[in-house]
Order: sequence, then structure tokens, then C-alpha cells
Amino acid sequence: MPNRRTTFLAGEFYHLYNRGLDGRPVFLREQNYRYFLRQLWQKSDRHAVQVIAYCLMPNHYHLLVCPRQDHCVSRFINGLLRSYVQALNAQEKRLGPLFQGRFRSVHVSRDAYLAHLARYIHFNPVAAGLAMRPQDWPFSNYDEMAEDGVLIGGIFADVGAYRRFVEAPHAFELPASLKLAGS
Repeated sequence: MPNRRTTFLAGEFYHLYNRGLDGRPVFLREQNYRYFLRQLWQKSDRHAVQVIAYCLMPNHYHLLVCPRQDHCVSRFINGLLRSYVQALNAQEKRLGPLFQGRFRSVHVSRDAYLAHLARYIHFNPVAAGLAMRPQDWPFSNYDEMAEDGVLIGGIFADVGAYRRFVEAPHAFELPASLKLAGS
């Protein structure tokens, strides 16, 4: 198997995601979502990875993370997914892989992309028709993130600005400091 191209460095942001094999569900019951989240927090603490945003969908997941140490993301995500797949396989009395290959990763290098990615992650259940509003989906941290006021390194001036940005996806309004050239 070829080596991963992404070098995971401390203080940088990364989008991690994957979906079920052949697009099949990876979360079959509410308890599966809850177990994944418990493992997410345990593994993130153990491997010095800060989880900024997450959304668990029936057949895939999205994580926006920021490692506190270089080169710890692969150990974090591999440990998380290994424990989850083992538990689900035991629950369902099945064998074999659950996810479609290796996890995917994208280095998030610009603040504008970071803002849009956080919105994409949190708006995913609405776009998929699973919830009317981002805050209605129980398996994301949208409410926590929008209420904290500590929004992705201070990109947004206040909590209301982030909520307006996420909940009005057709407006695509970024704070003035993040406007891309030509926009």
C-alpha cells in the first residue's frame, strides 16, 4: 500500500473522512453513533488531537481536527476506526472491512476554506434531508461549536455570525477579513 501523502503537523487543520464500503451504512443504531463518539473523545485525548468539528452520518463521517503534536493523526484515526469496526463487527456477527479503504484526509490551508469546511460538515445532515436545521442532528457538534464562541481560531466575530454563516448556506457570506481576492 502506498504511503500517505499528507504530513500531519501540529497546529494545522485537517479534514478526515470516509464512507461505508459500497456506500453502505456504518452506523446502524443510535448506540453505534454514541460508541463512536465515546471512542472519538478517548482516542483524541490519548493521541493529542483536538476535534474542532464533527458530523456522523449514516454511511460516513467527517472530522475537522488539529493535532497538538506532529505525526499523531494517523495513530488517532486508525485506533478510532479499528475499535469501532471491531465493536460493530462483534455486534452484527460479521467479519471484514466496514469502510471504503483508508481514511481520506485534506490539509486545510486557508481560513476561508476552513470556514466553508466547518459549515459543510455541520450542514451535511440538512443537505442529505436528515434534519431540517443543523442543530436538529444529534450526531454533530454544531450546537456546541456555535455556542462556545471560540469558533475556529477567531474567524467569526461572534456566535451569531457563525450561526448565520452555517444556516444560510446560499448566502456564502464570510467575514470581510476572509474574502478571497475577486469575491
